Amino acid sequence: MKQHREISLRALAGPAVVVLAASVAVVPQLMRGNSCGHDFDFHLVSWLDCLNSWRHGIIYPHWTASVNFGAGEPRFVFYPPLTWMLGAALGLMLPWKVVPIALTFLLLAGTGLATRALAREALDDGAATLAGCAALFSGYSLFTAYERTAFGELAGGFWIPLLLLFALRDRNQRSGFWRRTFDSSTAALAVVMAGCWLSNLPVGVMGCYLLAAVAVVAAALRRSWATVLRASVGVALGTALAALYLLPAVWEQRWVDVRQALYDPGLLIENSWLFARHANPTMVDHDIELHKVSVIAVSMLAVTLTGLAVRRLRGKLVEDRTASRSWWITLALIPVVVLFLLVPVSLPVWNLLPKLRFLQFPWRWLVVLETPMAIFFAGAVWPRKTWMREAVVAICAIFFVGATLHAGRTFFQPCDDEDSVAGMLGSFRSGAGFTGYDEYAPPGADNGMIASGLPDACLVSDPAIELGTTANRSDADDAIPIWKVTQGSCDTTLAWRVDEPEHRVLIGAMSHAGFLILRLRSYPNWRVVMNGQPVSSMPQRSDGLMAISVPQGSIDLTADWATTPDVIASRWLSIVAVLILVGLWAIGRKLKLPRL
Repeated sequence: MKQHREISLRALAGPAVVVLAASVAVVPQLMRGNSCGHDFDFHLVSWLDCLNSWRHGIIYPHWTASVNFGAGEPRFVFYPPLTWMLGAALGLMLPWKVVPIALTFLLLAGTGLATRALAREALDDGAATLAGCAALFSGYSLFTAYERTAFGELAGGFWIPLLLLFALRDRNQRSGFWRRTFDSSTAALAVVMAGCWLSNLPVGVMGCYLLAAVAVVAAALRRSWATVLRASVGVALGTALAALYLLPAVWEQRWVDVRQALYDPGLLIENSWLFARHANPTMVDHDIELHKVSVIAVSMLAVTLTGLAVRRLRGKLVEDRTASRSWWITLALIPVVVLFLLVPVSLPVWNLLPKLRFLQFPWRWLVVLETPMAIFFAGAVWPRKTWMREAVVAICAIFFVGATLHAGRTFFQPCDDEDSVAGMLGSFRSGAGFTGYDEYAPPGADNGMIASGLPDACLVSDPAIELGTTANRSDADDAIPIWKVTQGSCDTTLAWRVDEPEHRVLIGAMSHAGFLILRLRSYPNWRVVMNGQPVSSMPQRSDGLMAISVPQGSIDLTADWATTPDVIASRWLSIVAVLILVGLWAIGRKLKLPRL
């Protein structure tokens, strides 16, 4: 029993070291507060709105009510739910100022633990633990956590190593074709693929192409199509599992101006090659960020290729466990492909492969490079002799602490008062709201036309009237119009009798026939009923707000978020996928049973 306890403690030592390393990686944020990176406002608002919807009994929200100064947008239909639900869940348990730091810690720890699990297929426990630490301290992980605060993409550091783990695992090499195909790894691969889609769309796209490439290479090296079949089943089943989110997002994208996320000059693949420079003065900030990430990319590629070369020259520095020659070769091809995709010669590939341009930045592939870089680095520096390992660990620890200090000094983004957690909470609780995102606007609508301070409903005679004005604005936000009662643009104003994220009720008396401009963005899923009759058509406004034709006298108006056929189909598809997954797990379990 004593020996068993000692073995259990040794098994926990590696994961504990990785978790401790993740704690070290967020020390600058614990000391200075959270980093207000590029996407921080977007994520914090999503967490606040998600938690508000939960408190109204909406388990899976669709409408982000506080943006566009209370007019809302269908962000939750299109942005993957995993991180905004996780952030909202943390908000239930922790103070909001701690939530971004806690989420960063969890995702970095997940990156290290998943990389360690993959590394243990080939390296001993100590080297695998070092690989996990190297992954979470990699330049791109810290850049994503501190400079970009892109929590969805940071989650890719967790899913990508698991995808490689289950795609390359082949523990039934002497078994039959079907036993090698439908083992427990197939069901796990489907869950991982679903996790990629539910975390971040670029991670989902990269995961699909990575899995396809890995499966083909492994199949060619092993001379067996079992890996390809397993990958095909994993992608199909994983996509079906994520259909609850994916199907509505794909079907309803025609109802928003999603092109805004694809055709901005700073978001084009052609403008983000390694160390690219542009004469356009509007691209100055873009080029500064591109230079930073280019240095990170070159550094990571250098570490990866050097580690691979050292391991090759010195032979096996540690005894391989179950990893085969095909496992190492497949992993070694990843940095070569990533380097190719970062330079202009790869442009035909970006244009040819479906949805690949959706990544916007070629350097997003660095999230895939983190894993092989960490494994080759650990495999190269981990010594055979036990007495040398303490020195290696000490040197690596110094390097990792230095990387954290560099991130805290170079990548850390201080918060302005209005962008801090306290400032954002104040705007949310006061009902003032936040600006929206153009890609979620109705086609042809302009977010910049929505005035702040609007009443819930405004009676006008002309449905195209502009509400609010930018006159006498001297601050930096003079492009945002402001509505005030003294402007006289509304003949009558009303407030919601019931104001819930996906259910609104308005009752009042109209002094004359006209149009009621609601502080609610137009979207086909809203079902508006006035005096018992559904409202079938509305005049279009340049700001995208709903304009309802109303008669003189009393009105009773409701607006409810409807469950459309695509949502119903997505639910059934995910349910069927869960049943298939359970059946696949049962088949894999049965095939593992020994034969007499």
